[in-house]
Amino acid sequence: MKILYISPENTVNTLTMWKLAHEEKGNKCEFITLFKSRNNFDPGICLDLPLVTSKSWYMFWRHKYYQFFRGTLGDYKQKNGYPPIWKPNSRLEKYFFQFRDWLWNFYVEPAIKKNNLFDYDIYHFEWGLEFYRDCRFVNKLIDLDKAISCTYHGQDLRTRGALKPLNKASKLNITSELDLLNKHPNMKYMFLPYDTKQFSHDIKINDPIRICHAPTDRHYKGSETIIPICERLAKEKGVEFVLIEDKPFNEAQEIKKSCDILIDQVHNRGGWGYGMNSVEGLSMGLCCVTELLPEYVNFIPDHPFINADGKSLYIVLSELISNKDKIIEYKKKSFSWVDKFHNYTNTSNVLYSYYKDLGWL
Repeated sequence: MKILYISPENTVNTLTMWKLAHEEKGNKCEFITLFKSRNNFDPGICLDLPLVTSKSWYMFWRHKYYQFFRGTLGDYKQKNGYPPIWKPNSRLEKYFFQFRDWLWNFYVEPAIKKNNLFDYDIYHFEWGLEFYRDCRFVNKLIDLDKAISCTYHGQDLRTRGALKPLNKASKLNITSELDLLNKHPNMKYMFLPYDTKQFSHDIKINDPIRICHAPTDRHYKGSETIIPICERLAKEKGVEFVLIEDKPFNEAQEIKKSCDILIDQVHNRGGWGYGMNSVEGLSMGLCCVTELLPEYVNFIPDHPFINADGKSLYIVLSELISNKDKIIEYKKKSFSWVDKFHNYTNTSNVLYSYYKDLGWL
């Protein structure tokens, strides 16, 4: 069986994990990206397309554009619908995507031919996107009776919306974001795949205790609440606060690995609970603090997280700092839990059970 993933970028290296998982099951897997990842993960077959990137300047001006049409929240404003459906906000946006589809045609069509992209059995469209905004590639797959799946990672469905033709064609919709189960009538949950066994574990506590926060987007992580509290604790309790930001990926990982406590997020602006930041931290054996809504606690009742919101974070961290035994307890619990649910071999078994239910095996 041959599986193809198409994604804007290999954002947090999950495409590499999926390729490994499929190949370990004896299948062929390739992935195509539209542009290179900010973290320099393997881009697979990278088309390096113009007029798209995840660099900060692009995201800034995109947000400003959406503020003009959507109001103050701009790119952060969530759409209504079940599922929300993408539509251009203006004639300018409509013409932009028409022009971009025309331009990308000169890159995409030769790549389709060169790499025999119609010769796969199962197609996964990450972020609910294909090469073209008008979904012409998907329309050809429909004519060829191919198996089509979409994976949504959060803001794609919350603030952009599903592409109508692709949503209609997709028989398997997957997410690791619990709140998205309430935004689509046909959505399956799956834990993020990760190589949880890559780190060695020496369960000890630094002196002073090291607390880190590693935001990729300060708004989504609630960093305006987290950073002042951690700076206050550093002055009052003598702990060391480490802000991991704008660092090369490998350097950021080494810094994170040297810490004791990771604070993921509060306010749940970019989805509920936790993401790859915490998966990495748990795999390193860190004590992870995040805000879990009651729905998430019910969904993963045996979770290894210290639960705190913006109002309770200072008190929760103060109590945690004064109780080293509790830190060690959660460090130990972290790895056993993340290995059980997030190891890529386990997540691939869940995916293949979905394949089987759909008759794709």
